[in-house]
Amino acid sequence: MTDSLAPSSSPSPAAARNVPQERRIVTAIPGPRSEELHARRLAVVPVGVSSVLPVYIERAHGAILVDVDGNQFVDFGAGIGVTTIGHTDENVVAAATAQLQDVVHTLFTITPYEEYVRVAELLAEHTPGTWAKKSVLVNSGAEAVENGVKIARKHTGRRAIAVLDHAYHGRTNLTMAMNYKAAPYATGFGPLAGDVYRAPSSYPYRDGLSGADAAARTIAYLEKVVGAADLACLVVEPIQGEGGFMVPAGGYLPALQAWCTENGVVMIADEIQSGMARTGRYFASEHFGWEPDLVLSAKGIAGGLPLAAVTGRAEIMDSAQPGGLGGTFGGNPVACAASIAVFETIERDGLLAEADRIGARLRSGLERLAARFDIIGDIRGHGAMIAIELVESGTAATSKLPHPDAVPRLTAFAAQHGVLFLSAGTFGNVLRFLPSLAMTDELIDDALVVLDDAFSSLA
Repeated sequence: MTDSLAPSSSPSPAAARNVPQERRIVTAIPGPRSEELHARRLAVVPVGVSSVLPVYIERAHGAILVDVDGNQFVDFGAGIGVTTIGHTDENVVAAATAQLQDVVHTLFTITPYEEYVRVAELLAEHTPGTWAKKSVLVNSGAEAVENGVKIARKHTGRRAIAVLDHAYHGRTNLTMAMNYKAAPYATGFGPLAGDVYRAPSSYPYRDGLSGADAAARTIAYLEKVVGAADLACLVVEPIQGEGGFMVPAGGYLPALQAWCTENGVVMIADEIQSGMARTGRYFASEHFGWEPDLVLSAKGIAGGLPLAAVTGRAEIMDSAQPGGLGGTFGGNPVACAASIAVFETIERDGLLAEADRIGARLRSGLERLAARFDIIGDIRGHGAMIAIELVESGTAATSKLPHPDAVPRLTAFAAQHGVLFLSAGTFGNVLRFLPSLAMTDELIDDALVVLDDAFSSLA
């Protein structure tokens, strides 16, 4: 870490690409310009739109964020998994810039354009399953969830929705009802949508169940509490995001899919956080041999531009009547051009292998920390989607008592030293790592040194 960097005043259009890939802290965190901006923000932005760290970002590239005071942060959040291929990726910027000069908006349901079609073709090619697929493009992950449910209900003629314990699906009225944890996402915002049922999930670290036994438990709930005849869809994150990066036991997801298929239930993979090369596969479902009926994409699909999708079996997707799907900005041509560039970059630069590299390097370093700090109870995840679950000292082998107090202290220490980590978990005791695939080994090692110091500081 270097000790000096002059704050930029008016960065040129190419300034982001000239960001050195290194950690630099030159002011207090937050610095004076960030504090000034934060004061302005408090006057005009509601408190409900809160920020994890009130440093104001001026430019970014690769795995580094630069704030308005000239501090450089190693970014292990990537906008909660959005800038998967790196901040201001050259190919994404070039594709979006070129599209801005051609067509910015027409509305695909009025006068269509090729870019939307090409994104749908790429999704059909890369989502799990070899059957004919179709896609509708929308704006956000929550909107993708809502449309996936809507399509499943239309296809089945049924009303009920099932989700899993520890799930997170969004902040709209329906998705708030689908979340496991109410606070802060749903507190005071009711009444919420009905006909949503929450089944037990697979959480190997805490339930110790095999995939077959966990699936039997989930299915028993669905059959007894919901009833298969009334169930339109089961919505599942293959690796749960906000819930704490829970990785289900082997065989769990295919067993649920087999039950859904047998009972005419649409099984939907919420790949909003886990998809688009993050886990070393295009979609995390592939790690588990699961071929969902519908796949929901968002976050990393367009390199930072707003885009999301519902992709699935053609016969299910065609259940909606003409005019039943769409929206003013869904599948915007600029976002679609960026998405095409993301797919091309993943292939050209071998980013699936890069995700595996990052995961192996990060896991190895976290295992070394776990050998020294017994509050690290579990390390889990795939590729560039890794988490550690923290428990009270001395309880890892017994009660596994959650240790939520440690997480904000760790993230605050790291932020002061130029590394951004995210929290997660139903109990608030999970530290999650969502680096971009531009993260180098050197930056990982540097961040692990900071994390080591952060754990030592807890004493």
